[in-house]
Amino acid sequence: MKADIENRADIITLVNAFYQKVQQNLTIGPIFTEVVQVDWSHHLPKMYDFWESILFGKAIYKGNPMLTHFAVNQKASLKQEEFNTWKLIFFNTVDELFEGENAQIIKQKAQSIADLMHFKINNAEAKIKIV
Repeated sequence: MKADIENRADIITLVNAFYQKVQQNLTIGPIFTEVVQVDWSHHLPKMYDFWESILFGKAIYKGNPMLTHFAVNQKASLKQEEFNTWKLIFFNTVDELFEGENAQIIKQKAQSIADLMHFKINNAEAKIKIV
């Protein structure tokens, strides 16, 4: 039986495993590695803080993920396929490593965040094209 996500160490395990898979994925990997050229030593600790804040309610994350993703969308189109790929990798990584209430909660939060980002990014684009 797998353990649930209980603390920051578990978040770090999840985030590291997730982004290893992301980097290898043919759909979204190039966005991170070639287009944005993510500095992993900077990005990963921010993601630890982000998910620890989301799951455990700790106010440690500093940043605006919407603005960041709007900027990424200017360089590489973030459509439904990219968000679906991100969610699939995230859900599969959670399921491979953990099970329990927090594992389910983090997947629900990820679903909501990804769906909201997709909606905001793509509706903003639609409004710009109309004007």
